Amino acid sequence: MASQYPPKRSDWTERKAPGLDAFEAIATEALASLPADFLALCGNLQISVSDLPTDDMLRALEIDDPYELLGLFEGNGLAEGGGEAFTGQMPNRIWLFRRPILDYWACYDETLGDVVAHVLIHEIGHHFGLSDADMEAVEAAADA
Repeated sequence: MASQYPPKRSDWTERKAPGLDAFEAIATEALASLPADFLALCGNLQISVSDLPTDDMLRALEIDDPYELLGLFEGNGLAEGGGEAFTGQMPNRIWLFRRPILDYWACYDETLGDVVAHVLIHEIGHHFGLSDADMEAVEAAADA
C-alpha cells in the first residue's frame, strides 16, 4: 500500500485542551441538555469551573492528590433545606475541576462532553441529597 505524502494530518493536530472558558461552555451545554423536570429541581444551583480544587477543599475532604477530585458539591442539599434561600446563605454550587477531568478523559474511551456531563450529574445527585453509594446503586440499576 502506498503511503500518502505529505501525510494526511489528523483532526487533532491543531487542537488544544480546552481552557477554562471553553470548559465552562461544555459544562453549560451539559447542564442545558438535562431533562427539564430534572433541571427544575436544580433551582438556582450555580456551576463553577476551576483548574484544580483549592487546598481548603482537599483538606476538608482529606484528599492528598488534587487530581482525584473531578467535581464537588458545596452547600446544603435539598434534603437539608438547601432549596430555600436564607439571608446570608451562600448559594449551592457545583465545582468542576478542569485538569482532573481532562486527565480522566485522557484515560478512557469517552467524549469530553460525556465525562463533564457524568461528573455534573454526579454532583447534582449530591445536591439532591444522594451519597456516593446511592448514586453507584442508581448507576448499576440503570446499566442492568
